[in-house]
Amino acid sequence: MSPAEEEKSFPLPERWPRASKFALSACAAAVAELVTFPLDLTKTRLQVQGEAAVHRQGAAWGRRVPYRGMLGTMAGILQEEGLQKLWQGATPALYRQIVYSGVRMVAYEHLRDSMLGRSEDETFPFWKAVVGGMAAGAIGQFFASPTDLVKVQMQMEGKRKLEGKPLRFQGVHHAFMKILSEGGIRGLWAGWVPNVQRAALVNMGDLTTYDSVKHFLLLNTPLVDSSVTHSVASFCSGLVAAVLGTPADVVKTRIMNQPRDAQGRGLLYKSSMDCLVQTVEGEGFLSLYKGFIPTWMRMVRPFLILF
Repeated sequence: MSPAEEEKSFPLPERWPRASKFALSACAAAVAELVTFPLDLTKTRLQVQGEAAVHRQGAAWGRRVPYRGMLGTMAGILQEEGLQKLWQGATPALYRQIVYSGVRMVAYEHLRDSMLGRSEDETFPFWKAVVGGMAAGAIGQFFASPTDLVKVQMQMEGKRKLEGKPLRFQGVHHAFMKILSEGGIRGLWAGWVPNVQRAALVNMGDLTTYDSVKHFLLLNTPLVDSSVTHSVASFCSGLVAAVLGTPADVVKTRIMNQPRDAQGRGLLYKSSMDCLVQTVEGEGFLSLYKGFIPTWMRMVRPFLILF
């Protein structure tokens, strides 16, 4: 959900400090995260299936897993790992939502009120909302990137166990400390570039499409400003956001999940661009859209839950 829509969904008196808005925004995002987390886990598993760079490294880094689609992957997790594993990595995901949603909301308000500025009639021009939403999303994602890194790696632990590999972590705290000890502070921000790019693209697509579709429906159809209108606009904005953001999300997931040497350097990809090139060359362009359906469903859900 874009910062502008969060503010509309959770209107707060102007006298409330930004700390209160931070807390409410983070709590709302955390609840939605828990409800839809199995979709996020499924998306992550799909995004690393058939990873060409893994197979070029040989069996030591993994074996090919048949591509089963969203429902097949979710059913496979249930059958092979158990129901509780659908929420593996949920704790760092909650941390991520608290940091990302809270920082994004506060950053958007600061950009709107102090830097971009309202018009003389106190309205906020659409282009400024787009710029502010993209910038706020990028800022929030940068600060939340370490939690995203831990979440992705913990989501892959169940698959590693099935493949006979040793588990990397004993828990969330151990994961943070291990990554920090092996790669330093920079290691916690592995994959932050595609992560920030994804957040900016998603916010741009979400914000622009949602407002455009809603205004079109209100002006050109019998629909009024109701839950139906919001749901249709959410459906469309989620689609555009997923189309724009999924390639960066695939790259981010693979960068974050790759094995690393003693110095914390990735063994499969040298950079985000290297990952992008290897993925397209080894698996085809459509591999950049692995996990697209659960990604889209997660982007639609905030509006459908709220309205």
